[in-house]
Amino acid sequence: MSTAPSSTPSSEIADEASVTAPAPKRRGTARDLAQIAVFTGLIAALGLPGALYLGGTAVPITFQTLGVMLAGAILGARKGFLSVALLLVLVAAGLPLLSGGRGGLGVFVGPSVGYLAGWLLGVAVIGWATARLLPRYRIVPALLWTALGGIVAIYLIGVPVFAAITGTPIGVALLGATAFLPGDILKVVVTVLVAKSVHRAWPGLIEPRPWPWARRDAGTPGTTAADAA
Repeated sequence: MSTAPSSTPSSEIADEASVTAPAPKRRGTARDLAQIAVFTGLIAALGLPGALYLGGTAVPITFQTLGVMLAGAILGARKGFLSVALLLVLVAAGLPLLSGGRGGLGVFVGPSVGYLAGWLLGVAVIGWATARLLPRYRIVPALLWTALGGIVAIYLIGVPVFAAITGTPIGVALLGATAFLPGDILKVVVTVLVAKSVHRAWPGLIEPRPWPWARRDAGTPGTTAADAA
């Protein structure tokens, strides 16, 4: 006498899959929130050494831009942007998290507000490019893209806004911003070296993405998005 082999109905399997599927997403969301909070805290902590004002300029030199660059290079565009945005929200709420113990809404009508807005653009640029530099993350392209986001993008907003608020000619404001360049270049180098070590030790923090032109070449025989990137 033979018995029919027991089997699990496909509907039950589907039900079990639907129950267990959200778990990785929840874990990922919790991890993302933790990473965002950690980098918000890091940027705030880098303001503790204080601010340095050179030549009477109204915009201070701080270490916090280093934290912004690291957020983009380690967390990517989305999480890095959110970590910087969270810091600015807390500052607007009155917490003295900017260098020199600055905080409150008054910061956002001062001459440095353009640089704060530039942080958001800068971290997004660095994070976007880093996702496309991975998994290899070569030093020279990383330096160029981090400088583009951490210096050019921030100055692109910071300098004109500073000039408009203070009534300074744009050329004079741009010349004055060169005082920040040596320190910012050093921050770019530190960011790239740290990010390379982090991505080597903990791969997967940022999902690699193809360059936009790699998608157009994806249909070419023998060419893949990874090769083009």
